[in-house]
Amino acid sequence: MHAVEVSRFGGPEVLRLVEGPDPEPGPGEVTVRVEAAGINFADILARMGLYPDAGDPPFVTGYEFAGRVEAVGAEVEGLEEGERVVGLRDFGCYADLIAVPAQTVLRLPAEIDAVRAAAVPVSYLTAWHSLVYMGNLHRGERILIQNAGGGVGSAAVQIARHRGAEILGTSSPGKHDWLRGLGVDHPIDYRTGDWAARVRELTGGEGVEMIFDPLGGAFVKEGFELLAPAGRMVCYGVSSMAPGKRRNWLKAVWEVFRAPKFSVLRLMVKNRGVIGVHLGHLWGKAAVLRGQFEAILEGVEEGYLDPVVDATFPLEEAFEAHHYIQDRKNRGKVVLTVS
Repeated sequence: MHAVEVSRFGGPEVLRLVEGPDPEPGPGEVTVRVEAAGINFADILARMGLYPDAGDPPFVTGYEFAGRVEAVGAEVEGLEEGERVVGLRDFGCYADLIAVPAQTVLRLPAEIDAVRAAAVPVSYLTAWHSLVYMGNLHRGERILIQNAGGGVGSAAVQIARHRGAEILGTSSPGKHDWLRGLGVDHPIDYRTGDWAARVRELTGGEGVEMIFDPLGGAFVKEGFELLAPAGRMVCYGVSSMAPGKRRNWLKAVWEVFRAPKFSVLRLMVKNRGVIGVHLGHLWGKAAVLRGQFEAILEGVEEGYLDPVVDATFPLEEAFEAHHYIQDRKNRGKVVLTVS
């Protein structure tokens, strides 16, 4: 088995290709010959030492994969050797062979290739769980999607479009035309312009019913003031803690300090809600996630969800893929491929 491990905390150069024994499936598990693995910002934070769930190096990161079942463990029903599958694992997916709980694996429809499939689990489940399950986004509501040009952001745009929402999305100006084609009604420059003032202008001062935020810190504080009555803010990341490619404890602590402390009484008076989503801490809700996962794959089959893969890199060039994402070049998902 070959895998890319984080050898120590640091920049993309700390990722290295290593060789180890092939995993065997335990009870309730299958082993999967990985063909593609998606990259998420959690992987980058883990590499930098800003993701506590990852533990200490060396470790193999990666939450999602697509490939073929190679072996089936005891007590597994409904999956057979050779079947094409897509699924999630609690890290370890930057590898060519993995053992994974069968309950987190779904058969892959024939018309979806492995690369597009690997772009689905984390991004679309995070967006679906946030907008549909937790946020209950309605037709005609306004939603502000921060970092709309990223993997999760582009998934959220497609789901919000399908729900009939009016979509405001922040990104760098170079992605605005692409975002309009994806379904964003109002692209907003969050780098050089006053994005909050622009939201107020576009909504006539009324604000939005939902905000989908991966940035954290001061962005949450400003965003909360943009919520209309009955508005919901869903926070699913704190990427503002990692503006560079190496860990900066001062910046990380500063962003935590800048995040607002919410008063229950104020939430009641304002009729606003704040929701936190961490997909990696929902393994105990496998049945809930599985139902959402199935609905997402149906959406891909029907065509109203279309995984956006911006670039692929071979597994052994994972460090280049991390550079690409942190240089803010990607429009959608970046995926590792395994030969």
